[in-house]
Amino acid sequence: MSTDIKVLKELVAVRLDVNIWSARKKLTPSDFGTADLPPEKLASLGSKRICDPAELRIFGSLKAKAVTMLDRIGVRFLGGWAIPEASVQKVQAGLQAIADDYQSAKEAFLHRYDDAVRGWILDNPGWESIIASSLVSADHVRSRLGFSWQLFRVAPPRKDRNAEAQVGLHEEVSGLGARLFGEVAKAARDAWHKSYAGRTEITRKALSPLRTLQRKLCGLSFVEPRVAPVAELIETALARVPESGRIDGAELVMLQGLVCLLGNPDLLVEHGQKVMDGRSPDAILQGLLKAPLLPALDAAVPVSDMDSGLDSSQENDEESAPELPLGRAPFSTAHAPVASPVVHLDSLGLW
Repeated sequence: MSTDIKVLKELVAVRLDVNIWSARKKLTPSDFGTADLPPEKLASLGSKRICDPAELRIFGSLKAKAVTMLDRIGVRFLGGWAIPEASVQKVQAGLQAIADDYQSAKEAFLHRYDDAVRGWILDNPGWESIIASSLVSADHVRSRLGFSWQLFRVAPPRKDRNAEAQVGLHEEVSGLGARLFGEVAKAARDAWHKSYAGRTEITRKALSPLRTLQRKLCGLSFVEPRVAPVAELIETALARVPESGRIDGAELVMLQGLVCLLGNPDLLVEHGQKVMDGRSPDAILQGLLKAPLLPALDAAVPVSDMDSGLDSSQENDEESAPELPLGRAPFSTAHAPVASPVVHLDSLGLW
């Protein structure tokens, strides 16, 4: 699987540059007065917080929000993201909205900065001098908080000038397809553990990660020939789901099988190729219902506890599902769905 360098004509690169003040200063021997400390060759001193880290949490959340948005639209590339040219306006608007929120949070924090530092000192009695000796001005903090981004095009150097200079870029571009399928697989594994594993029924919120993946794949369909067939497979599955109400029975098992399939990059590529070779998405989805029933789960998870997966509004860092080696089934039969009513699930090579 290799992506041609020509796709650069349809991609725009995005670099996100977010600076967040750490509110930390290095501990020094003078902070400990006459206390005996080990020599530097044996141990080094750490750092001290000079402001409550909770005061800065909003900035990390806004950065995470920007990263999530870019992950939903683009694929990681050259330390940033490659996004389809058609999505530039959407990305620009989304980043600008987050930047505005970041600036508002920055000004609000700087306005209360002196009070925040005084409060932190009061919350740590006995250590006032250690904190006070390392305080910095609000202007210093202002220079350490920033949110910006750059949009640019990438083009290889002319061959007649330096052919060797193209090698690194060619290697980076050639891996875009594999990277895209890997990102889809990771998102599917996260969705499986959050929204699908062991469910006897789900709400429509569980469809959000599949819709997000389908939109991402459609936008990047030119990156690799098998991307569009996978997007079509997801679209076909979503069309089979009732337009309202909770989802259970055959439709749920079909979705669980689809998420399992999406969670394995090798099988994802394989089934994308099958669609290209003439097998219809309907036939693949129907095949998910035709094999012997898998063992039931220990216990079903209540629907009320279900997470919405990729479209969750949570802004803190995601807890990712454990990475699995390529070529192995990402989910064991211990996580197979409890069938109600009885349906049959074809492994399609997933277990």
